[in-house]
Amino acid sequence: MFKIIHKDKFTNARVGVIETAHGTIETPVFMPVGTQATVKALSSEEVKYCGASVILGNTYHLYLRPGMEIIKNAGGLHKFMSWDRPILTDSGGFQVFSLATLMKVREEGVEFNSHVDGSRHFLTPEKVIQLQEALGSDIMMPLDECLHYPSTKDKAEQSLGLTNRWAKRAKEEFGKIVGANNYSPLQFGIVQGSTYPDLRKRAAEELAAMDFDGYSIGGLSVGEPGELMYEMMGHAVEYLPADKPRYAMGVGMPHDFFEAIEMGIDMFDCVVPTRNARNGAAYTNEGRVIIRNGEYSKDQRPLSETCDCIVCKNYSRSYIRHLFNTEEILGLRLTSLHNVYFYVNLLGRIREAIRQDKFLELKREFKNRVF
Repeated sequence: MFKIIHKDKFTNARVGVIETAHGTIETPVFMPVGTQATVKALSSEEVKYCGASVILGNTYHLYLRPGMEIIKNAGGLHKFMSWDRPILTDSGGFQVFSLATLMKVREEGVEFNSHVDGSRHFLTPEKVIQLQEALGSDIMMPLDECLHYPSTKDKAEQSLGLTNRWAKRAKEEFGKIVGANNYSPLQFGIVQGSTYPDLRKRAAEELAAMDFDGYSIGGLSVGEPGELMYEMMGHAVEYLPADKPRYAMGVGMPHDFFEAIEMGIDMFDCVVPTRNARNGAAYTNEGRVIIRNGEYSKDQRPLSETCDCIVCKNYSRSYIRHLFNTEEILGLRLTSLHNVYFYVNLLGRIREAIRQDKFLELKREFKNRVF
């Protein structure tokens, strides 16, 4: 299911492939976020144009809207959104703990009120896996408890224990699903432990003993300083199996990719390229461009002179700034398309650099860019 193709001579960076029911994923990889069955502002065809081999969906949001009945009626999430490549589905744990109201966490699961209409719901580790089966997910995540930063060690330790007990139950439910039919998804465990090295070590070791198909590092990029985030990544990676894919959840600034990949992390997702695009921030090989700024009012250059996406081939900074200032939808669509293209292809450049043992050269090239 996961094969390492090449390891960098000078770091822990590696190129690999993950085989899924809907195709092969080359790693390291960036997964555009399609929370509600759409990468915001883009069609599935446009996301494919950007080169994305896998996207991310969210169980919490899709469970609430449009609901499992509608998605099952369409033949699963792939057909519903016209995407025939792999889909990784987050369990929705982060959204339950960040969006839902009147939440009660128990050993059995989590009870909450929907942020959409206030309706009451109860999710268990088993139900979350069942929901992801109904979606037709290629890579599933177990339900986990997500803590805010900062968190006390006592709370982090209690939460870690609950998350790993839920992971064991999710693994058992997953085994029943795979054993009952020909559906062959993958399942990753989620390493929690907040900002405490010994807890990250414990979480990773306990999950590794459960033998998941891959491992996610959760509870990062939630407000902690960058250096602390990298430190916690390192403590998790050190105790995870080297022959399984590793996924840094929600980590998505270009500099973060380089630091994490150097440690041996393989997968990333983040809303940054689309969310910031809708606010007028474009990411380029030369750094970030805030397209609303007055300095671009007569600038006939593309967003990036080193980018070959259709946005940069056809539209000027002056024109895109005009679209934003007149609140035309096309403006945010163009920046979203460009940013997703940039992110996906940056990871492609990193893969090629690793194959040639030139990863550190590419990292140095990006070191002083402002993102």
